[in-house]
Amino acid sequence: MKLLFDQNLSFRLCRALADVFPNSQQTTAMGLAQASDAMLWTVAGRDGFTIVTLDADFAELAAHRGAPPKVIWLRCGNQPTAVIEQLLRSSAPLIADFIDRRGAVCLELYRRRA
Repeated sequence: MKLLFDQNLSFRLCRALADVFPNSQQTTAMGLAQASDAMLWTVAGRDGFTIVTLDADFAELAAHRGAPPKVIWLRCGNQPTAVIEQLLRSSAPLIADFIDRRGAVCLELYRRRA
């Protein structure tokens, strides 16, 4: 399960989640900080990534174009990296099922309120 974190998410997530999502990357670390959404879509699809984003634009692309790539849309607003890490880590089984599920294109994850 390779995730591609968009530029609004920290590159630190790659290392923090390497045990759950090995080979994940972050767009800035890949030299794609200035890439358009369409370019990121192409790279993710070609290289077998699932895009992780806070941006509704990728969810809309998924709805219009279908997979690949698939999109995980984090519906929690800007949060500290540790909060994003915990959300993804606690959702790992759901994410694995989503990635394996045929026909699924976008998974929306919400932060549970304490």
